[in-house]
Parts: sequence; C-alpha cells; structure tokens
Amino acid sequence: MKFLACLAAAAMLLAAGAARADWPDKPIHFVVPFGPGGANDLIGRAAAEAVSKRVGQPVVVDNKPGAGALIGADYVAKAKPDGYTFLVGAAGVVTNSVVRKTMPYQDSDLVPVGMIAVAPSVIVVNPSVPANSVKEFIAWTKTQPGGANWSTAGGASTPHFVAEMLKEEGANLTIVPYKSGSEGVSAVMSNTVSGTSEASIVVIPQIRAGRLKALATTYDSRISAFNQLATTKESGYPNVRIGHWAALFAPRGTPQPVIERLSAELLAALKGAEFRDKMIPQGIEPAPMTLAEFVRWYQEERERLVRIARKSKMTVDE
Repeated sequence: MKFLACLAAAAMLLAAGAARADWPDKPIHFVVPFGPGGANDLIGRAAAEAVSKRVGQPVVVDNKPGAGALIGADYVAKAKPDGYTFLVGAAGVVTNSVVRKTMPYQDSDLVPVGMIAVAPSVIVVNPSVPANSVKEFIAWTKTQPGGANWSTAGGASTPHFVAEMLKEEGANLTIVPYKSGSEGVSAVMSNTVSGTSEASIVVIPQIRAGRLKALATTYDSRISAFNQLATTKESGYPNVRIGHWAALFAPRGTPQPVIERLSAELLAALKGAEFRDKMIPQGIEPAPMTLAEFVRWYQEERERLVRIARKSKMTVDE
C-alpha cells in the first residue's frame, strides 16, 4: 500500500510539472477591481493584450468593481491557484488591511507577480489659488482659516495619502472626501475646494485647457507626456511621492514556475514599443521590473504607506 501511495504521489507531481510546462493552455483572466475606463482598467487591458501576444492565449479582462477594489481583490484571493486568474491590483492591496476594520482575505493570500505601469499623480489647484509651486501652496494653506480644502476620492485613496504627506511637510489642509477622483477634480475646477492630487490621465487635459493649475507630479520622474512639470522631489519635497500604479498579483499557491514565467513575459511586453506607444501619450509610464525588483519595491511601499496610514489614523467607511 505504501508503495502504491508513493507511486500515486509521484504521478501527481509529474502531472503538476507537465501542467506547468504546458502553461498556458487556455485563456487567462486579469481581474480589474475597478470599472471600465479608469487608469487601472486602461493599464490592465493594455497589459492583457501585450501578454496575450507573447503567450499565445487570450487574456480576458474581467471588471469586478466595488468596495474600494476589495471585491475584485477578494475574488482573486479566493480563486483556484492554477495560474489562470490574476489581479490587476493597486495601492489598496497594500493599505486595505490597515484602514479597514474587517477583511475578507489575508494580505498573504495575494502574491506579487509584476509591476505594470504608473499613472503619475499630479498636485493640482484651482487657477485662482495664488500659488505656482508646492512650496508656495504649503505657505498659502497656512494663511487659510481652518486650512485649505483638499478633495480626496475617499479614505485611504491616493489623494488622501498625498494630503497626509503634504501635512507632514507643514501644509494646513482640511480633507473633503468625495466618492471618486473625478468628483474630487470637478470640485477643484468649480473652486468648491482648493486642491487635490489625481492621476495624470484625468488631470492633464484639464490642465492644458486652463481649468486646473498643476504644481508638481508626485512621481519619481517627470511625466513623459507633460515633461514641463517638475516632480515633488525637484521641488524640495522628496517624501511627497506616490503614483496610481497597477501591478499583477496571483492567488497564494499559484505554482512558482507559472509566476516566474508570467513575470518574465510581462517584463518583456512592457519593454516593447507597442505597449510604450500606447501608454506614454496618455500620461502613463510603463514600469518594467524583474520579479525580485517588484517584490522588493512592494515590500518597501507597504512599509511606507502603512506608516502614513497609521500615523494619520486613516479609515474607510465600511
């Protein structure tokens, strides 16, 4: 009986190895935890198309929005770890467990696969605000009774993190939460609030039209499609940095050879001219990283954002 059990176990291992060697032999699914049309969706679809061409199988994008990306993330965390379901995750993957009282899955249920791209965040104000730089804006907020109003896309959103980073630099801000980033930007354009920070693809058209004034990008480097805008680091505020990033995650238990293969195929796709030509004109920066580089970046970003979230006591309405 023991001999038969050993034979069965060996057969299972051989079958698993063969399955991994043949991966993929059917369509792959990229789950986008937001609705169609936003930065995460655009990046996810471009990555899906590029990866599909490299692996020879369709990569289907499934939008599963809701609860600040929690619904889509939970779906992938609980999916069968067979190498055919992945999450196009964003910063919520890092911060949700810190800002929420309850979580339907554990952080360890999602494992990093690879960074895709970043829609750099841009600090914008209403044109009537008498500030043309981050330094001038921070100084101006100190003159406003009760602080300058700053819109966010809700608790623990990227604009919220930018606000808390600016507060650490001395800004006097009053947070005004909205349901979405587009609503927050509209509030700035109507001068209901003074400023916010939102993804490049959302604000650059409004900046060019004169409806918003840009002060800096919070990305590590200048935006290729809007190179005249300085970074916060160049402006003297290197700790004010964050982007609207999108990256691939897999359910825990996904075979490591599959993770490594997909990570390598994604990296090659991101370096291709087709992907870059599709993303860069929209204000999105491809961010190719090896698997090891992404794991390291992800761990460092988690530590940094968790510190800010805890210090500012960020919460999300459940």
